[in-house]
Amino acid sequence: MFGGRLGVPELIIILGIALLFFGPSKLGGLGKGIGDAIRNFKGAMKDGETAPSGQSTQPTEQSK
Repeated sequence: MFGGRLGVPELIIILGIALLFFGPSKLGGLGKGIGDAIRNFKGAMKDGETAPSGQSTQPTEQSK
């Protein structure tokens, strides 16, 4: 339908529908939640890159 592209008019329509559906007070919280999720995901990806290649970043259980 859009040929795989979203232009400015389509984004305005989507934003308008979201504004009607969630309301202005909920959109701020929704945007903050999405931003926090992206920030946490990027931090987890960065932590995974710093681990040595032969070792896991998760702790293992010690046998007794």
